[in-house]
Amino acid sequence: MWMAGPLASLKVVEFAGLGPAPLAGQLLADMGASVRVIDRASAAADATDINRRGKQSIALNLKTEQGRAIAQALIAEADILIEGFRPGVMERLGLGPKDCPGSLIYGRITGWGQHGPLAQRAGHDLTYLAVSGALSMMGPADRPPAPPLNLVADYGAGTMFLLFGVLSALIERGQSGKGQVVDAAMVDGVPAMMGLLHGMMAQGQWTGTRGANWLDGGAPFYRCYACADGGHVAVGALEPQFYAALLDGLGLAADELPDQNDPTHWPKTHARFEALFATRSRDDWARLFEDTDACVAPVLSVAEAAVHPHLAQRGTYVRQAGVLQSGAAPRFSRSASAPQDTPAGAGAATDTILAELGHGPEAIATMRAQGILT
Repeated sequence: MWMAGPLASLKVVEFAGLGPAPLAGQLLADMGASVRVIDRASAAADATDINRRGKQSIALNLKTEQGRAIAQALIAEADILIEGFRPGVMERLGLGPKDCPGSLIYGRITGWGQHGPLAQRAGHDLTYLAVSGALSMMGPADRPPAPPLNLVADYGAGTMFLLFGVLSALIERGQSGKGQVVDAAMVDGVPAMMGLLHGMMAQGQWTGTRGANWLDGGAPFYRCYACADGGHVAVGALEPQFYAALLDGLGLAADELPDQNDPTHWPKTHARFEALFATRSRDDWARLFEDTDACVAPVLSVAEAAVHPHLAQRGTYVRQAGVLQSGAAPRFSRSASAPQDTPAGAGAATDTILAELGHGPEAIATMRAQGILT
């Protein structure tokens, strides 16, 4: 495997799971880290399992003593461990933080965190958004709160805060020489991303009514509009100069409308904008605004986004084995990441990894016969 990128010296062990933890491992692998996944069972390669790209996998029966011993050997070589199980699962396997080297950065990602009344409860992105208060602010006022896919709690508050935590701990280890546990809880991460909104609430600039505020679709200059062809445009003209460009593109004069930031007049302005956007197609509006700073953009499908001139020039989307997916992000001026590999199957590197640990073909065959390898 060709390793390149700013994290090429980093060794990571990831315990196979769902959602946020596999994405964390993928992003580390995209940056060049050597990521080895410990899977429960072997499985055929699936090019659509994008979170597996750039990783090697070994399939172990962790209920066996030797399976756990192999896992410990892999952990002993690693800088970072990533796991996303409920609290206590790794300890019951004999692979908890106290069972690992003191220099290891032990990354734990959960919805509720490692302690607290709900630590053992199940949940999903929507669950954590609901309890953190963020979901109450999403969606129109006359309908239930709208799920923002699973991008906010799972991947924003989960994956990204785990990565921030383990890399922070890695820097600190350079000073102390000691590892530590990173407890990345989605219910902690969601509020941490809401600093601007918390400030607006404290200043009385955010009401408790959904769909009536600056960033939740209440403002006529920060929302989406339907066009004549059934497509949509996204309008984000927050600043006065951008709002002026929006009005110019719509053929409106500022003195025709009330003050931009007076919420009492927003419904009337919204109706005016809505009627105008309904007179042309999405792409007509996109062409009209493309050379302006009005912050008006066509709402594209993923397939359309992949061939958008700007994203195409940057290589934002790539295809591997016919599967559309993101390229590596962010970009670096010197430490360019390697091209993404097609995801390998669970357990595909079992023999290779065991050989690197010093196990010969006969020993590997014996372990497979004994059910230690799955």
